[in-house]
Amino acid sequence: MKKIALHILLAFQLAVLISCSSDDTNSNTIVITGEVSSVNTFGGSNNDSGQSVVATNDGGYAILGYTQSNDGDILDKQDESFDFWVLKFDVNDSIQWQKTFGGSGDDRGRSIIQTDDGGYAVIGYTTSSDGDITSNSGLRDYWLLKLNANGNISWQKSYGFMGNDSGISVIQTMDQGYVISGILDVTASGGAGNTSRTYNNSNIRSKHAGGDYWIIKLDNSGNLDWSQYFGGNFTDTPNGVVETENGDFIIAGSSDSTDTNISNNLGTYDFWVIKISSNGDLMWEKSYGGDQIDEARGIVKTSNNNYIIVGDTRSDNTNVGANNGAADLWLIKINTLGDLIWEKSIGGSSFDVARAITRSQNDGFILAGSSRSNDIDVSENKGQNDAWVLKVDDNGNLAWETTIGGSNIDFAYSVAELNNQTIVAVGDTVSNDGDILSNKGFTDLLMIKIE
Repeated sequence: MKKIALHILLAFQLAVLISCSSDDTNSNTIVITGEVSSVNTFGGSNNDSGQSVVATNDGGYAILGYTQSNDGDILDKQDESFDFWVLKFDVNDSIQWQKTFGGSGDDRGRSIIQTDDGGYAVIGYTTSSDGDITSNSGLRDYWLLKLNANGNISWQKSYGFMGNDSGISVIQTMDQGYVISGILDVTASGGAGNTSRTYNNSNIRSKHAGGDYWIIKLDNSGNLDWSQYFGGNFTDTPNGVVETENGDFIIAGSSDSTDTNISNNLGTYDFWVIKISSNGDLMWEKSYGGDQIDEARGIVKTSNNNYIIVGDTRSDNTNVGANNGAADLWLIKINTLGDLIWEKSIGGSSFDVARAITRSQNDGFILAGSSRSNDIDVSENKGQNDAWVLKVDDNGNLAWETTIGGSNIDFAYSVAELNNQTIVAVGDTVSNDGDILSNKGFTDLLMIKIE
């Protein structure tokens, strides 16, 4: 395996930047830029991407993405269709194993977790019905794989109907089962997809259209316990799910619907957050944002059983206290009833977004996303979109941030903190200059380490 590593020795730099928090609009904040220890690219001659990274209990980490390549760093693939791609690294950044999974169609991994037995669960979508995939009900299905610790398939199952159904998130639940979430094409399913609703499918179709949040509860072997979908007549996309301390679930995403399950749309797309019971019944739903586009990308539970949701906002009114530019990274903190505790905007004068959040061992939270700015809260831009990694404290105040990239398009989609407190962020890159010394194809998997 060839690995391109760039060791960037950055001293911590102090910069006085304007804080754009909602409760301290005109104050100054000292921001420290993070120290990037390495930048790596992996891939072949086609399109390759890192979508999710998880810290593993042996001190290493595992990355899920997808690959179209069958050369370069990809060792076990024959054709040029898209497949799931999983890479396992040890604590010293050596690849222990890497494997591709899929069929002859378009199969793309989205999220990976380590399970309590030391293996992995990975979710995404499949358009295949051959190879590793034993069934497909439509154009796209959720595809869930349970892998053992060595990356071998223990079992795999697809879930879906006639249309485009895409798996986005997976968590292991307290009862050792799983909850998977993503998008259900309600129109194509003919109203199917709920295990508990008794009214007729034509009534359901009249109230739901396009894509809805689709939440599926499974047992430890991937067998269906229940499934429910929620949304309205437009586009509803869930991007994260957490289990509460009493076994209920909170799902965060975005919606531009104004009907059915959505009671208070604030303007175009909002952060749309729902809480459902352990049986899948809707407990509450709330919208957060302003009169422009606001999209939630991730959710994490805090130490005191509140929740922080991250994404981006183009608004500067209603729930959004400030906006520095075209779009800002936006964080909100809510309690278990959905009440808004605080909100913060972070960014510069251009487009800045968060794609993922994780709790830090040293308090606060680590976020990953992308930025086109080079001012206010963003210290530097290398060209177009840069991958962006930052840390905030428990109140959402910016502690440090750093951008990584070249002159082309670079994204970070996921971030994890390892046992030794090293941060690993993954995404993809089109660049071959700046921080990116090598690009083997159209896009490469991008891996960033911050000490």
